[in-house]
Amino acid sequence: MDVISQLDQLGPLLDDVVGGISADQLGNSTACAEYDVRGVLEHMIGGATVFTAAYRGTEPGEPPLDDLLASFAPTIGGLFDAMRAPGGLDRTIQAPFGETTGAAFGQYVVLDGIVHGWDLATATGQSYDPPAELVAAAQACATAMLDPMRDGTTFADATEPPAGASPIEQLVAYTGRKV
Repeated sequence: MDVISQLDQLGPLLDDVVGGISADQLGNSTACAEYDVRGVLEHMIGGATVFTAAYRGTEPGEPPLDDLLASFAPTIGGLFDAMRAPGGLDRTIQAPFGETTGAAFGQYVVLDGIVHGWDLATATGQSYDPPAELVAAAQACATAMLDPMRDGTTFADATEPPAGASPIEQLVAYTGRKV
């Protein structure tokens, strides 16, 4: 499954989850040790702002953090549009872990999005059942790139998923979350 097909599945999934978050849930704890719901949204919107500019070859502006719930879909959508634009996936992206192709970083964007979607859904009591092929693509990305980057902060060691864990629960456990 190519990265554009992954984005096509991930976008509506994230929009549904964020659409189901109420303002009084922004302080809820998440399985992402660093962030509550507000922090995950700020992280995703901030990253999307920076990487939209990288995919467009422009300088990033300030992320729209005043109304996280309202700005999430347009900001993430802008990133996905920049990735889909002609030549977007061919660009060299300066990622937090070094230079990489736009296509390779796109796979990381999908991994990050699907895992943080689980963080948000779980923290706000929502169901979360991403398509199996999307989870499998994110798992392949995680398997290929996370182990060398595990530092206990950005990427914690994998945890053991519970018996009978779903594919998304296995993936998030691999990224260091406790399921």
